[in-house]
Amino acid sequence: MQNYRVEEYAYSYIPKIYTTLQEDIDFDTFSLNQAGIYAVQNPPISLTGRGVMVGFIDTGIDYTKEVFRNADGTTRILGLWDQIIGSGTKPEGILYGTEYKREQINQALKSDDPYSVVPSRDENGHGTFMASVVCGSNIEENFTYLGAAPDEYILVVKLKEAKQYLKEYYLIDEKIECYQETDILAAVRYLNAYAVSLRRPLVICMALGSNQAEHSGDSKLAEFLSRVAEKKSRTIVTAGGNEGIAGHHYAGKLSPQEPTEVVEINVGSGVSGFFAKFWGQTPFLFGVKVRSPEGELTPAASLKTKQSQSFQFILDRSIITFDALTIEQNTGRLLIAVSIKNPSPGVWQIVVSNLTGLVGGEFDIYLPMTEMMTGEVVFLRPEPRSTLVNPSFSAQSITVVAYDSSTKSVSPASGRGYSLSGAVKPDLAVPGVNIPTILGRRSGSSYAAALAAGIAQLLQWTVIERMIF
Repeated sequence: MQNYRVEEYAYSYIPKIYTTLQEDIDFDTFSLNQAGIYAVQNPPISLTGRGVMVGFIDTGIDYTKEVFRNADGTTRILGLWDQIIGSGTKPEGILYGTEYKREQINQALKSDDPYSVVPSRDENGHGTFMASVVCGSNIEENFTYLGAAPDEYILVVKLKEAKQYLKEYYLIDEKIECYQETDILAAVRYLNAYAVSLRRPLVICMALGSNQAEHSGDSKLAEFLSRVAEKKSRTIVTAGGNEGIAGHHYAGKLSPQEPTEVVEINVGSGVSGFFAKFWGQTPFLFGVKVRSPEGELTPAASLKTKQSQSFQFILDRSIITFDALTIEQNTGRLLIAVSIKNPSPGVWQIVVSNLTGLVGGEFDIYLPMTEMMTGEVVFLRPEPRSTLVNPSFSAQSITVVAYDSSTKSVSPASGRGYSLSGAVKPDLAVPGVNIPTILGRRSGSSYAAALAAGIAQLLQWTVIERMIF
């Protein structure tokens, strides 16, 4: 394992880890009707997204599905970059993976063994679900399916999994599928460059999330998405995540009357380790200690050292590591990364106080997303506000949360705003509960983002490109 320390590499330069955003729940049209999609697909407006492109950065796509084909059986997928397969032609300017163009995919579709020609598969299924919601179109025997913008072209990036040493650094179980920030940045660059080469408008659907990066819109990925979204004929839709009632955010405030605050975290069985990110308001200097369920207590994390500070408890053999930055360069906040390896089940405590005579200051602590853990790790007194996940704090992206059409209310699981910097997010609530996909119904902000991306395609087609006239 490579030894990363936040003060040595700078927190913003250590790739963050992202994963897909979905909740596990026969095709119907209720949600699409609620979103107003069918109204514009039908006469007299008849908008279907023809001439524009949608890009997916996800787990891949099952290109053999008929929902991604034209009426003549040819594919609507213009480009597929599989970051894992290294045996074929690489995208221009990129040194890994294999790019498959429309001609190769059409050749594969004519073959008795398509995967011998284009071996890229979507083993997870999330990317295929997403693409079917945005742009699936199919009428086959005993089955009818129609996505939001069924005539648009498709671009896909299949992400490779995060490197093992990054999973170890963030204490993520090796069985959890997740992806590193640098590969996602490369994927955004690929999609944008492809659209530039064809001179076509592009909507990027980003249904990945993380609690590791800043919750203020200042992460490398969020800033890059904003730069791309500012370009003409570019729209980026990000999913707000499903952390609203997950219990993974704590907000506190010290004062002269209450100079110490004890934050309690319930850790279930089967948890091999977890990260907690402490963000403190400047100019206040915070002291952070960790107490185990057995009562053992660490010293306060030092803000003066450039070394990781590790402590091993005697009774349960847990290892606690602190990495601290007095001023994190992107946000200007104090950052303390707390790593707890091999925690015993029970109630853990993070004891927060001030280190100097200047008493007070607000602070926030974030635990990993549910999808990043193998067991339960939750605050006993969580704060549901500011629970959107990154990169949905990107200033220029359209941030979407899930709306339950049947109850006419925002899904309780959906992440909530604002950002820690006070920016107003999310932007839209879109149907995201029991959304029809080609492989059955799904719920979560991923699918709300997919519907929103389809709607954005229709608006791009009519308002920006003026192709209706």
